[in-house]
Amino acid sequence: MSAALELRAAGPAVSLQDAGRFGLMRFGVTAAGPMDPLAFATANRAVGAPADAAAIEISLGGLEVTSVGATLPVALAGGAFDVSLDGIALPPAVRLALEPGARLRVRAGAAGAWCYLAVGGRIDVAPMLGSVATHVRSGLGGLGGRALAAGDLLPVRDPAPVEPGAAALAAPWLERPGELIRVILGPQADYFAADQIAALCDGPWTVSPRSDRMAYILDGPRLGHARGFNIVSDGIVMGAIQVPGDGQPIVLMADRQVTGGYPKIATVIGPDLGRLAQNRPSARVRFAVVTIADAVAARRAERTALQNGPLIQAALSSERLLGVNLIGGVTSGR
Repeated sequence: MSAALELRAAGPAVSLQDAGRFGLMRFGVTAAGPMDPLAFATANRAVGAPADAAAIEISLGGLEVTSVGATLPVALAGGAFDVSLDGIALPPAVRLALEPGARLRVRAGAAGAWCYLAVGGRIDVAPMLGSVATHVRSGLGGLGGRALAAGDLLPVRDPAPVEPGAAALAAPWLERPGELIRVILGPQADYFAADQIAALCDGPWTVSPRSDRMAYILDGPRLGHARGFNIVSDGIVMGAIQVPGDGQPIVLMADRQVTGGYPKIATVIGPDLGRLAQNRPSARVRFAVVTIADAVAARRAERTALQNGPLIQAALSSERLLGVNLIGGVTSGR
C-alpha cells in the first residue's frame, strides 16, 4: 500500500459511497450512494476524479483524517461545515494537499447535513455487486458493509499530481436555499383529493429527528387518502414521497427500500434531492409542484454547471488563512 487515507475519528453515519449500485432493484438490492449527489460530484470533479468515483460521505458527526505514505490531493464540498487543517481554518468548500501526518478535521458548522471528501486517485476497496457504495442495513459495500470508524485505512491507488497548499472552490450551484423543494406529482397522486395535494404544498413541514439515510420523515399536518392507503407494492425511487396510513409523508432517500405499498403523492426532482438532504432535523421545508419539462431543464442546468466547474479560486497561503474572514469571502457548500 503506497498511499492511504487514515481515519483518526469518524462520527455516526460516515461512510464510503460511490454513485450507487444500480440495475439490481429487481433482486431486492438498494442503490445506496450519496445523499447529496451534486455535492458528491462536485468534490470529485475538484480533484479530477470521475463524478461517480468513491468518496467519503461525512455526517453531522464529523471526521478527522490524515494521509499515509504520500501527499494526496483531496477536496471537500457539501454543507457549510467547519473545516481545519492542523488547526488552521479552511473554507467549507476547498481543495488541498493533504500531507502525511497532517490532520484534516471536519465538523458540523453553520448549515447543511452532509459533506463529501474526495481524493485525487482511486480509493481501492473491493466492489460488491459492481459498487463500493455502503448500505449498512444490508451489510453491502464499503468496508465490510459498515460505517467507517477511527482506525480505518482506505488505500489510494494512482494518486493524482498534487497542487501544493489549499484553494477555495467556487461552486455557486451548491448555494441552494433548502426550504423550497420542487416535486412532480405522482405516481399515485390520484389517491389524494385536490385539497390534500394543496395541503402538501402548504405544509408547514419540518424534518423529523427520526430521519436518516433511508428516509426523511416529515412532521406536519396529516394528509388524507381518497382511495385508501394500500396499493400493490411497486418500485421506489429516491425522492418518492410516500404517505402511509397515519398521513405523515415520508420522503425515501438513498438507502430506501426497493418497493413500497403506500401511495406516493409526489416525487422530488433529481436536482433537489441534495437540497432536501442538506436540511437538518427540525428544519422547515415546503413543496412546489413543477412539470416534467421544468425538471428536465433543471437537470440540464445542473449538468452544465458541473461540466464547467468547480472553479478553483486563488491559493490560500497560511498567512492569508490566518488573516482573512473566510465566511465573507468563500462560496459555501450549503
